[in-house]
Formats: sequence, structure tokens, C-alpha cells
Amino acid sequence: MSLLRGRSAPGSSADLGSRTRHQIMVRVLPFLFLLYIANYADRTSIAFAALGMTGDLGLSDRQFGLAAGLFFFGYIPLQIPGALLVERWSARRMIATAMIAWGSCTALTGLAHSAGQLYLARLALGAAEAGFFPGVIVYLTHWFGRADRAKTAAYFTAAIPLSQAIASPLAGWIVGHSWYAIPGWRWLFILEGMPAVLLGVIAYFFLTDRPREARWLSASQRQRVEDRLHAEEAPIAAPPPPIMEAIRSPMVLVLASACLLSYFVGYGFLFWFPSMLKRQTSLSDALVGVIGAIPHIALFLAMVMNGWHSDRHMERRWHAAIPSFVAAIGALALTTEFHALPAVVLLFTLIALANAQLPVFWAIPTTLLRGSTGAAVVGFINGFASLAGFAAPYLLGELSSRTGSFAMGMLTICVIALGAGLLVLCIPKASLSAAAAP
Repeated sequence: MSLLRGRSAPGSSADLGSRTRHQIMVRVLPFLFLLYIANYADRTSIAFAALGMTGDLGLSDRQFGLAAGLFFFGYIPLQIPGALLVERWSARRMIATAMIAWGSCTALTGLAHSAGQLYLARLALGAAEAGFFPGVIVYLTHWFGRADRAKTAAYFTAAIPLSQAIASPLAGWIVGHSWYAIPGWRWLFILEGMPAVLLGVIAYFFLTDRPREARWLSASQRQRVEDRLHAEEAPIAAPPPPIMEAIRSPMVLVLASACLLSYFVGYGFLFWFPSMLKRQTSLSDALVGVIGAIPHIALFLAMVMNGWHSDRHMERRWHAAIPSFVAAIGALALTTEFHALPAVVLLFTLIALANAQLPVFWAIPTTLLRGSTGAAVVGFINGFASLAGFAAPYLLGELSSRTGSFAMGMLTICVIALGAGLLVLCIPKASLSAAAAP
């Protein structure tokens, strides 16, 4: 049974619940979606900046991969603290602070004049962004019940491909131009950092931490949401395990490992796709941006549909595994280094679809655990998995530097994508079914 779902006669209790659920979705999800667009655009702007930055700063593929990956050395250590701050302190304060900080760091990256300065800027950006994603995943559990979590996570995480679909043509155009003798790649960092700062200020005043504080709901609506969320926790008689015990449990370790492999595929694609597309097709920077939007548009649609279908059938494992298997097919085919543009775009699109598992995957830990323990587990899984954010761009850059092509990197992506899908299927079906039962 989903939170506040149901249809009945106007004025009935069920009708009130349905209207309240819709009102919450309209208020909360579009704004979070907008914030995540800004988040991912800033995080991955280096991928398009590389089209001009590597030459200006004299970066090799290995150095670029290191710069892209160093973001996660600042990002990973603060995952659990960020999630716990949302659970125990305040979502709006934590999210607003993170956004203002990372927007400022993104803009300052445009001032880098050496590889060392770029490395420091990426470390600072990672630390600034750290609490945002796990914090929002926890924040959604304050408003939505278990049966709605894949859908709501889908509406939120679908900002990843949409941010790239919007940013790709814009970034390609900006990088290809310069103003006032300042290269376009520097303007890209400056211009993409400014919206995050503005949105951070708005988030402080717009977001509401919990339903009981929502003055935009009536008293009866606030009480109904609180009662429904508490009712979902009531059947769980035993208190949640201590945080460290939960983190060490086999289930959480399997989830973290599956997420690590899945992130490897996703980040490998995000950071290297523009460079790979340009080298294999010889397109201009502007056309790389336009054509490069296609895989992200396909991923946007796949994320929303996969999350909706998973909630409708209350099935998580296969909905989280199949996107990884699809990505493995695309990566394997790309080891032959196609040069026909339609084939290249199709195969890159298959790899991009790996991220269609995100909304379904993140519905799993928030179903199994709750409260501070659940928040810490979300932070741990995302932090551990984010090691792939360093490993993927660096390893692909290293393999490219050593072999002179991306074929070995694509073979690596294929094997890792298969492993990600198989690990998700190792999660016992019975445990998910028991946790999701009303």
C-alpha cells in the first residue's frame, strides 16, 4: 500500500489522503529535481571543460582522469555525516549550506592555471557536495512511504540525465567560445556555479524539514501524513540495529558492492563520454554537445519508467539488475571502436542506461532500515560506492594512455556492469518482500 494512495468519494478520508499525497509531490519533488540538476551539472562540468582545458593546462588523459576522480576524495568521507545531519538536524539548512558552498567551488575552478590547482579545486568541490545526495534520499523518507520510494527517487534522480541533456549542448557551445580573452572552459565553470548559490539561498526558505512543520498543509493533512508514516514503522517490533552493526551486515555489504560497480559504469560514462564521442567521430565541440544529449534523454525516460514500473509491481531486484546488463552489451560492442555516428550514439546510449537502476536501487535500503541507522546506511553505501567516482575516470584515462584507445576501457566497463547486475540479484527476494509488506 502506498502512502496516502486511494480514490474515493470527494470529501472522504481516502480522498483527503490522495489530495495530500499529490500536494506533497507537487511541492517537494520539482524543487528537489531542480536542485539535483544544478548538482550534477556542476559535478560533471569538467567533462566538457576538458575539450578546451586539457590543451590550455597541458593535461594528459591520466592527469585529467585524476582531476575528475579527486572530487571523490573530498566527497566520500562526509557521506554519513551529511545523511545524519538531515535526520537529526535539518534538511533545509544542510542542503542550503551545501549548495552555496559547491556553487562557489565550481565557479572558483575556472581560475585554475595548473594541474595542481585543478586537483585542489576538485577536492574542495567534492567536500562541498558530499551531504547533498544521501541527505535527499533520507529526506524523501520523511515524506513518502515505502511503496512510493522508487517513484519518488526516480523523479529525483532523473535530474541526472536531464541535467546532462540540458548542459551538453550549452556546455559544448560555451567551451567553443571565449569572451574578454577568457577561454570558454573557464566561463563554463563560472556560469554553472552561480545557479547553485542562488538555489541554495532559496532552498533555505522553501524546504520544510518534516510534515508536522508544513504550514502549506492543513492540520488534518499533517496529522494524516505523520500517522501513515508511523503506521509503516509500527509492525517492526524490534528497534533498528546499531549503526556499525548494520553497516557490517552481509545485506548492506552486498548493496554497497553492487552500488560500487554500478557507479563505476555510470561515472566512467559521464566523465569520458564527450571526449570519446569527439575522438571517434571528429565532431566539433558544439556538435558533441548536441549529439551528446541523446543518451541522456533516453536515460531520463528509462529512469522514470523503471521507477514507476518497479513500484507498480513491487519488484526491486530485476528492475535494478537489467539496466546493468543492457550497459554491458553496449560496452562490449564499443570495444570494436565503431565510427558510424548512429551506431556510436546507440551504443553509448545503452551504456548510459546503466543509471536507470538508481531509483529502484535506492528504494531498497530505505525499505530495509529506518531512522538514524537507515540514514547512516544510505550515507555508507553512497560513500563506499563513490570510490568508483575516482577509480572509473582514472582507470579509463590510464588504460587510454597505455593502449592509445578506449577498447580496453570498454571491456572493463562490460565486465563490471555484468558484476553489478549479478550482485543485485544476490539480494534475497524474501527479505525485500517481508520489508515491503504493509
